[in-house]
Amino acid sequence: MRTLQRIALVLAIIGAINWGLIGFFNFDLVATLFGGQDTALSRIIYSLVGLSGLFCLTLLFQPWEDMERQETVRPRSQQNNINYGTEFGEEADFTSVEEKNKRNE
Repeated sequence: MRTLQRIALVLAIIGAINWGLIGFFNFDLVATLFGGQDTALSRIIYSLVGLSGLFCLTLLFQPWEDMERQETVRPRSQQNNINYGTEFGEEADFTSVEEKNKRNE
């Protein structure tokens, strides 16, 4: 499902850029690249962008907790290589070792 979401998001971004170009410069990039607004390929692109925009509506109503949980899931290849070190972890207390070394000197 994650791949389908990314494809829909990319198509929605392409559509947004195209609408921005139409609004600011009166330039339709999709029509220019694919031979005009009435060609079959342009109509397919317009349809895919519209469908992806509708699909992205589901992302709008997805709870934030679910989205964050999806981002933190690691691939199976990385699950065995767990690194427990953290930046803000507690450091080991070596005062007893230093005191023991001082006594032995």
